[in-house]
Amino acid sequence: MTDNLIQPDEVAYRLHLTAAELKIVHSALKALSDDLGHEEHDVKAVVGSVLAKLPGEHEIRAIDLDRELR
Repeated sequence: MTDNLIQPDEVAYRLHLTAAELKIVHSALKALSDDLGHEEHDVKAVVGSVLAKLPGEHEIRAIDLDRELR
């Protein structure tokens, strides 16, 4: 019955994002990470692992959201 469940470390979903969407997702995950407390260290670790898969802070800041949304 559990054969159809996503296994640990198995890719569950692939997501294609525009530059604007990427910037928003990165910002939202950073805000979530900053708001998590010490008792939520497990969630913070998962958020951190997702952020690690995204481009770095410098590349994200270089995205001009106004230009992307025009």
